[in-house]
Amino acid sequence: MENNTFKKRVYEVIEVSSIGDKSSRAYDLLMTTAVIVGLIPLTLKKDNSFTVWIEILTTFIFSIDYVSRICTADYKMGYKSFKAYIAYIFTPLAIFDFLSLVPIIYLFSPVKSAIGLLRLFRVFRVLKLIRYSKTAVVIANVLRKVKKQLLAVLILIVIYIFVSAMLIFQLEPDLFNSFFDAIYWATISITTIGYGDIYPTTNVGRLITMVSALMGVAVIALPSGMITAAYIGEVSRKKSKYEL
Repeated sequence: MENNTFKKRVYEVIEVSSIGDKSSRAYDLLMTTAVIVGLIPLTLKKDNSFTVWIEILTTFIFSIDYVSRICTADYKMGYKSFKAYIAYIFTPLAIFDFLSLVPIIYLFSPVKSAIGLLRLFRVFRVLKLIRYSKTAVVIANVLRKVKKQLLAVLILIVIYIFVSAMLIFQLEPDLFNSFFDAIYWATISITTIGYGDIYPTTNVGRLITMVSALMGVAVIALPSGMITAAYIGEVSRKKSKYEL
């Protein structure tokens, strides 16, 4: 019984603090500070003794947080079973928590050139802040509600990018060094950015570019509208719940 009480208290502390829970509030502040400090190495070109100690201390804090969340996953998932722990490990935030620990491998690896990209995994620590921001939680709930619609739009965009890239690659083969360059052009065109570093010279190629630009307007507007509608609905729901 005492063990369950302690475990439940740990869960209450590591989750977002409720009103009056000073211990949980202090933990939220500690984690927020650790996340912000843990991002400092990304502002420097090379690691030094200062960033090494930052990495060690923040990884230690994040490791305790990660293990604690796994141990209390049955409370988080809402059911008492070994499957709850496994299910939690594969939730998005738990995966990001794990990835935020990976950079420590780079720090102590004798072959740094081979795994240098692991340093970039520090950026996943930003996502840990989602837990401690009410606005971020609302946005996360909104994205969860419209994820199927956004996925459908994303699939259509990817298909269009590949189709337009194949067309322009065949129409103007001298314009591109590789098919990847054509993919790059198609992506830049549909997002209406238009850097101008690669541009078609034939009328048909320009026509495809114009169609891509028009498609881009719709591509940007459609997800924005879905997310805005879902956000308004989520805010209204929370407001109604609060008033009740």
